[in-house]
Amino acid sequence: MKRPRALTIAGSDSGGGAGIQADLKTFAAHGVYGSSVITSITAQNTIGVSGTQDIDPGIISLQIEAVLTDIGADSIKTGMLSNPDIVRTVVSTLKPFQIKKLVVDPVMISKSGHSLLSPNAVKTVVDQLLPCAFVLTPNIPEAEALTGLKIADLEGMKTAARLLASMGPRSVIVKGGHLRGEAVDVLYWKKEFLVLRTGRFNTKNTHGTGCTFSAAITSYLARGSDLPSAFRGAKRYITSAIKKSYSIGKGHGPVNHFHRFRA
Repeated sequence: MKRPRALTIAGSDSGGGAGIQADLKTFAAHGVYGSSVITSITAQNTIGVSGTQDIDPGIISLQIEAVLTDIGADSIKTGMLSNPDIVRTVVSTLKPFQIKKLVVDPVMISKSGHSLLSPNAVKTVVDQLLPCAFVLTPNIPEAEALTGLKIADLEGMKTAARLLASMGPRSVIVKGGHLRGEAVDVLYWKKEFLVLRTGRFNTKNTHGTGCTFSAAITSYLARGSDLPSAFRGAKRYITSAIKKSYSIGKGHGPVNHFHRFRA
């Protein structure tokens, strides 16, 4: 039986809670073989980000080619692409491979508030990366930055999703974790909305939530699920991962990527 394969193109989190590390854990938890392309290295823990170093675009391109010409990928996720050259490199290197299931998580700000995307890279993301996306998965602040809208409720999320879809992605999921009340996420696909709601949990350990949710969607797509099913599965997974999160370090601990398995 052929094992599903997923590739993450993102930054490395030395604390292990987000970025490449969270993505690979999520892939593994879903029975998906994960490979990785590192775009940036972050010196990071549960308290914050103390430094970043971008990888040379030429090396990023070689990493992508090394994986896709040998192992391949049934779905691909992009995360931290911190500057215009990296965005352009990823887009141009992926183009010949004609990837159909590209999940774009437009990582802009870390949990601690550190900027992970340069201001001059936003236009490049909009112009070049978004049209390649099968699904775009911004949180509220990212959706606001990409659209210029102020999002205060579910209707604002829907309006932003429509506008984002007009920029090229085949579908959009706006993650509503930054709003008050229920944790509401919205999928806009084929001009229809699917809204999923869950309760909230009293925990500070939510580091890597966005990365993990998008990686779960990538995992389900790699396994052959359609997008609404992948959305539902990822929502169930991240909800349990938050509910069963644990404390590591002095700040925001990670979600529990392996909550389905008992120690």
